[in-house]
Amino acid sequence: MNILVIGSGGREHALVWKIRKSPLVKEIYCATGNAGTGEIAVNIDISPEDIVGLKNFAIANRIDLTVVGPELPLSLGLADEFLKSGLFVVGPIQGAAEIESSKVFSKLIMREAGIPTADFEVFDDVYEAEKYVMSADRPLVVKADGLAQGKGVFPCLNKGEAIAAVNAIMKEGMFGQAGRRIVIEEFLEGEEVSFMGITDGEYFVPFATSQDHKRAYDNDEGPNTGGMGAYSPARILMTDEQEKVISDIINPLLKKLGEKGRPYRGFLYAGLMIKDGKPYVLEFNARMGDPETQPLMVRMKSDIVPLLMGASQGNLKGQTALWDESFAVCVVMTAQGYPGSYRKGMEISGLGQFRDRDDIVIFHAGTRRESDKIVTNGGRVLGVTAVDKNPEKAIEKAYSAVSSVHFDGSFFRRDIGKRVLKR
Repeated sequence: MNILVIGSGGREHALVWKIRKSPLVKEIYCATGNAGTGEIAVNIDISPEDIVGLKNFAIANRIDLTVVGPELPLSLGLADEFLKSGLFVVGPIQGAAEIESSKVFSKLIMREAGIPTADFEVFDDVYEAEKYVMSADRPLVVKADGLAQGKGVFPCLNKGEAIAAVNAIMKEGMFGQAGRRIVIEEFLEGEEVSFMGITDGEYFVPFATSQDHKRAYDNDEGPNTGGMGAYSPARILMTDEQEKVISDIINPLLKKLGEKGRPYRGFLYAGLMIKDGKPYVLEFNARMGDPETQPLMVRMKSDIVPLLMGASQGNLKGQTALWDESFAVCVVMTAQGYPGSYRKGMEISGLGQFRDRDDIVIFHAGTRRESDKIVTNGGRVLGVTAVDKNPEKAIEKAYSAVSSVHFDGSFFRRDIGKRVLKR
């Protein structure tokens, strides 16, 4: 079968890498892909936001299944357009994808479905938002309503920080139309865990747990980013607790979306905060996490393609995902300055030595090929991923590999996965 993967980041490289291992697959295309996907798939120069162009390509090239990596094409209605043409797609329709494209919608549907989440209020007037902040007697989190590439969330420990966040989003227009409305919610303290899986709208197949590192600097300091690293398993949610997350969070969400005429099919991500042993939803995402996908794919023992087909065709009943017992960690190497401004075009060296390794896989994100060179082409450049039965050895392998890969201005956190060693 022929498969089209949409996106150009580390998540998409990891998905292409895993799909390529399936005996069911003949050809893989990636739009637009990166230097890494170009080594194992055919990169095509069609923007992920060019919905009509992608649809026409899928029809012309007899694509049997399209897998959508990033959230923006889903928010633009890619799945709707593909389904109208009789094309199978892994990704929710526009109305269902609103669980990510609108934090206001997401919080309101959680309230309707009785899903545990932080107390919140919604504002479209900056002065009412400021008035609310000044009346609050607890730390707050200020969130832009729309898509902001993982950077629209501001944890605020005091009123000054919260007012500054409100002004940055609503007055200064940091995120444009995505900040026209905001959510202000209580600050939940605890430990975060990423809980992902795939669904056909009725049946949900859970994936292994993972944990992301959002802050730019060590010890979870600095600004939020798209993700500086991740590891799996998280070893926070045990099997019985995962079942409770499915029964109390995932299933109520799917049921409520179905009742609203927004049936959900595709990957589903729940970002959870474990507070006093109870999971609360921080956010839902309508796709896999990045960089969590990278350690998950190297641990997945199952062929992923039957799961993808089952979700797209409404036929996941009875399917499961099997996982290697090893520990996997992904360290993200970024361009200097990320998540702010950064330079592109820096030559990357040292990648070839890991090309045939099973225990170390370097997933590309912001890269492109220039003649015989691979150069940087984004803020998050590489996801250096290592696996081992021993978590400490896996982390050592990852950082050893990081030290062997070079480009001008490379930056990375030095504490990815370390918290699991403290358990």
